[in-house]
Amino acid sequence: MGFKILIADKFPENKIEEFTSLGCKVVYDPGLKEASLTKAVGDELPDIIIVRSTKVGKESIEANPRLNLIIRAGAGYNTIDIATASEQSVYVANCPGKNSIAVAELALGLILSLDRKIPDNVADFRAGIWNKEKYSKADGIFGKTLGIIGTGMIGSEVISRAKAFGLKVAAWSRSLTPEKAESMDIEYCRDVKELAGKADIISVHLALTNDTRGFLGKEFFNSMKDGACFVNTSRAEVIDEEALKNAVAAKNIRAALDVFSGEPSSGTGNFKSDFSGIENIYCTHHIGASTKQAQNAISDEAVKIVKEYIATGSVRNCVNLLEKTSAKYMLCVHHFNRVGVLAGVLDIIRDSNTNVESMQNVIFNGAEGACANIQIDTALDSKTIKKIIESNKDILSASQYDIG
Repeated sequence: MGFKILIADKFPENKIEEFTSLGCKVVYDPGLKEASLTKAVGDELPDIIIVRSTKVGKESIEANPRLNLIIRAGAGYNTIDIATASEQSVYVANCPGKNSIAVAELALGLILSLDRKIPDNVADFRAGIWNKEKYSKADGIFGKTLGIIGTGMIGSEVISRAKAFGLKVAAWSRSLTPEKAESMDIEYCRDVKELAGKADIISVHLALTNDTRGFLGKEFFNSMKDGACFVNTSRAEVIDEEALKNAVAAKNIRAALDVFSGEPSSGTGNFKSDFSGIENIYCTHHIGASTKQAQNAISDEAVKIVKEYIATGSVRNCVNLLEKTSAKYMLCVHHFNRVGVLAGVLDIIRDSNTNVESMQNVIFNGAEGACANIQIDTALDSKTIKKIIESNKDILSASQYDIG
């Protein structure tokens, strides 16, 4: 029986055909949302779920005990209940870096829009208002300092494009060192407060984690230059929106946001936002990754994840695996590749009241020899190891190593 895949957002038809060519049964329902997704998961019992913007919550994950893998067709995965997925032993994978160029392009577009007031120009033109005097007072961005917060894939793409506009670049990131900054030909900042005081324009490219939630708050915005520009194309939750609004009012900060609290979850519809009536804040419709180029690259990566999982059982880009188990010892069992060898070994380990934390069985060329690397939480005594060796004629050796 092949894998069943539920795709709950728009996905290219030719990529769906690739899934079917792998022997998968595909249920394609791009109109599903959180509540209807839960019902669909319970009814269809898919092995794999693929989503873009649709949230996958606790109820959806628990609706199907045979669920193996959730793929977020995008970089962020804050719309998936990682805690529940991990608890239910469901892999969660993403497609990082595939939308970096698209987001970088939007960030530069928003920077230019703030300087030249492009959206206001267009709005007045459509309303029949001619105001060349007002819109002929842009500063220009050449020679100004762009502050980058987060120098990962997206931040790095913004940096390379910013240099083409003649912008100087200063940056802060947890992973950035003075030596790395020098190699990138950018200025290193020790913290975001230092960066805020230097930059004429700031562009944020942080992933949302417990450490970055509300990371840019009152102190940060108070440190910004009067009249500076602020762009956020990462996640709404990394900034204190009230502090931003106060800075816009008090310091003439101009801001452009592709992400903000209270975003509609649907593709179209009416909504209200506190930002709507603020003249110096532009908001786009969370479109950073929404180019055909980016979506094609992301869907290609999703297909690769499924192919590799079907072929090997391993999940590329998995975001919820424990980096290091609590295992303190590893048992290496060299054996012939025969039926029942490992079953007998695991029975002996169980009878010794020892828990297996991780296990990998490696098969060598010719499929005759194999080695099981079994990580365990407590040490086996010499009698138990001897018992393992003598339990089956197809076991060549068993050795225990301290890895704690």
